[in-house]
Amino acid sequence: MPQPDLVIFDCDGVLVDSEVIAARVDAELITAAGFPIEAEEVAERFAGLTFHDILLEVEKLSAVPLQASLIDEERKLLDARIAKEIRAIDGAREAVARVDAPRCICSNSTLDRLDMMLTKTGLKPLFGDRIFSSRAIPDAKPKPAPDVFLYGAKMMNADPENTFVLEDSVHGVHAARAAGMRVIGFTGASHSYPGHADRLTEAGAETVIRRLVDFNTVLAALSEWAE
Repeated sequence: MPQPDLVIFDCDGVLVDSEVIAARVDAELITAAGFPIEAEEVAERFAGLTFHDILLEVEKLSAVPLQASLIDEERKLLDARIAKEIRAIDGAREAVARVDAPRCICSNSTLDRLDMMLTKTGLKPLFGDRIFSSRAIPDAKPKPAPDVFLYGAKMMNADPENTFVLEDSVHGVHAARAAGMRVIGFTGASHSYPGHADRLTEAGAETVIRRLVDFNTVLAALSEWAE
């Protein structure tokens, strides 16, 4: 069976069920700042973006000026909520452990938050130091820019064209496709919404799975032929 050079996992909403927590915190803060929004809408519109970029998008939509101080407030509130509520996505440990190819994480979360989430869920030993944050790459842009994916491939000595990415967000799929990588979409986290799979496919995912137990079979099947 052909072997990928690299398998990249997004973290939030793929390995850990954190996007739903972030959506609730972000909705509370943005609503209090003058733009009423539900957590479900935050998840559907903005999953995969940094909070800074979410604020920029909300300002475009609403013409409501949002204070930069919200970024620090969101970070503190979200870290506290994640520390109490974070859990691994069902089947994450098994799916990652069964990947025979080199593997890593590429995420928009900070390294500190990634370390906390992966440590609390027991997933960190599966990746070691192969954890890359768009926030920690000099001069790089976060997803939907491809920078963190290209950086991960470079650090892992992988050809982007022979790299597979598992992503839950439209922005993440766009980033991986812009990096020249092949993408499997995932809709099994708590923040998933009606039409989620269709949107991931439209963004460029070759297929979409709802259960991580199916990931390794799908990865093996897609690896058999070029895109």
